[in-house]
Amino acid sequence: MPTPGHILVVCTGNICRSPMAEGLLRHALAGQPEPLKSLKVISAGVATADGVPVSENSVIALKKAGIDISGHHSRAVTQELLDGALAVFGMTESHRSLIQLRGQPAPRHLYLFREFLPASAEHEIGDPYGGPLKVYEACRDELVEAVPSVVAFLKTLVVQK
Repeated sequence: MPTPGHILVVCTGNICRSPMAEGLLRHALAGQPEPLKSLKVISAGVATADGVPVSENSVIALKKAGIDISGHHSRAVTQELLDGALAVFGMTESHRSLIQLRGQPAPRHLYLFREFLPASAEHEIGDPYGGPLKVYEACRDELVEAVPSVVAFLKTLVVQK
């Protein structure tokens, strides 16, 4: 079980988007001062079984950014993961809705990963599952674009904590 106050990133199967987001956010937080540097980042899926290996194209797309997620295996979202999260970030409105419906209680800090970008930006991140590498790379780039805004938001949460 992760330590209380972890950051939880959620997608559908936890083998494409959320593992990439986890790796990117973990990398970004490692370069921040405490207490951000010590925040644990984990990912999970709303419709997955535990133990499925991360998709090969997700691994390749992040390796091109210098981040290794090859050891990742899927895990399902649980109430325990939700309860311990400082913040939960989904990839789409459907992820947010499922977490709100299933969470008892739903997390107080539940957002889209791209929610903190300008209103003109697309806030949902499409599923690259089964697509060619270029689709995974586009997904990675959408995640990378959002990371600074997520880190800035987490700074406000950590100050409030």
